[in-house]
Amino acid sequence: MAKLQPRARKVKILATVGPASRTPAMLEKLLRAGADAFRINMSHGEREGHAEVVAAIRAIEARLERPVAILADLQGPKLRVGTFQGGRAVIRHSGHFTLDRDSAPGDENRVHLPHPELFGIMEKGQRLLINDGKIQLRVIRADADSILCSADVGGVISDRKGVNVPDAEIPIPALTEKDRADLSFAVEQGCDWIGLSFVQRPEDLAEARKLIGGRALLCAKIEKPSAVRRLDELIELADGIMVARGDLGVELLPEEVPPLQKKIVNATRRAGKPVIVATQMLESMIESPAPTRAEVSDVANAVYDGADAVMLSAETAAGEWPEEAVAIMSRIATQVERDDAYLPRVRFLDTPPDATTADALSHACMTIADTIAVGAITVFTASGSTARRVARERPSVPVLVLTPSRETARRCALLWGAHPVVTKDIGSFEGMIAKGRRMALRHGFGQAGSRLVVLAGVPFGTPGATNLLHVVTLTGNELSGYER
Repeated sequence: MAKLQPRARKVKILATVGPASRTPAMLEKLLRAGADAFRINMSHGEREGHAEVVAAIRAIEARLERPVAILADLQGPKLRVGTFQGGRAVIRHSGHFTLDRDSAPGDENRVHLPHPELFGIMEKGQRLLINDGKIQLRVIRADADSILCSADVGGVISDRKGVNVPDAEIPIPALTEKDRADLSFAVEQGCDWIGLSFVQRPEDLAEARKLIGGRALLCAKIEKPSAVRRLDELIELADGIMVARGDLGVELLPEEVPPLQKKIVNATRRAGKPVIVATQMLESMIESPAPTRAEVSDVANAVYDGADAVMLSAETAAGEWPEEAVAIMSRIATQVERDDAYLPRVRFLDTPPDATTADALSHACMTIADTIAVGAITVFTASGSTARRVARERPSVPVLVLTPSRETARRCALLWGAHPVVTKDIGSFEGMIAKGRRMALRHGFGQAGSRLVVLAGVPFGTPGATNLLHVVTLTGNELSGYER
């Protein structure tokens, strides 16, 4: 089978794996259609099945010689009501409804709420949203054993429906026992990113970071108003951010989500960390072979905002058209990036470099690429930090990331504009220039006469020592006697 060619676009596509896409054949089809990374949703399926998916992705990755990122998305502390007599009940509009600590089956007047921590924090006027906001309750009175509510919006309620609490910070950790076990499994399997769900406060990241132990990067999912209020702190402590618009859209008014999406993307970009826009991007393609025009505009808007990646959820996990969904998303992103207004819009956000040599040189790479014709910016990196600095500048040319670390290459697969390649380490300036030239030619980032910007650090192999920038010209003879 033919190897994957470099993408014509810089924005990455994160595809969720599920029943519709878990076979090796379909996973390869998604990669060829445009997927750059895969999300494994730990809320569904068994670990044995997830392990098979990871093994399949790694086998395809080796065959296609393209590092692929795998993000294990933890379920998080999902709040749910108890059960009902007959499995369901109807809450009357404007009627009273009580959530209490009695485990007996509920009815149209009350139901068990098996989360004792909520009884101590709810206050009059605060909201509880049930079943993705289809039922909206407002607290009248709360004590240690019950929460009496008025139904702003009533309706049918059934067993174990989810509960959202948008107006209070819930005193429960972001990691459940299931999440801890899933996290341990994910890092043992070699997953590259861990997605932490329902983050509320900076402290939520500390335990996950400790359990990961440097074996993966940590992505904080922003899906609660309490997380938005402490956004800058979360960005500082996380390795990346996901705008999880599903639950965020439940707990906020619909019209509040678009400006918040832009705020989160911009703040994360300023910090030089990757940001993913997720949920319902091409949702109609779960059943339809074509998206709606509104969905196309939604994806395009995220690309124009400068997001590092856009994500497909049920479209590829359980939809009837997974390959087509990836292909159409790739075409949308490619078309946006061809727009003459794209780069000016992406750079409208001011991302001033920090007062470091590495940031100054990364900024210079972007300026050089704007001034003279270059095929790519070639970055030698051990940890990936130099590649992130260059990507923050949103240069006009691809970023060829050369690293001896397979883990670093995989992690960079979610980075805007990055084309990661695993290659042998270098030991001299001459070796660096020669290898940069060879890799650029081998991976299609230039031809004889093309120029290349090379960024690295001396002494070689020292993380964080970026201090060297060089512009070279390709001769076309670099591949003779080629060595990886």
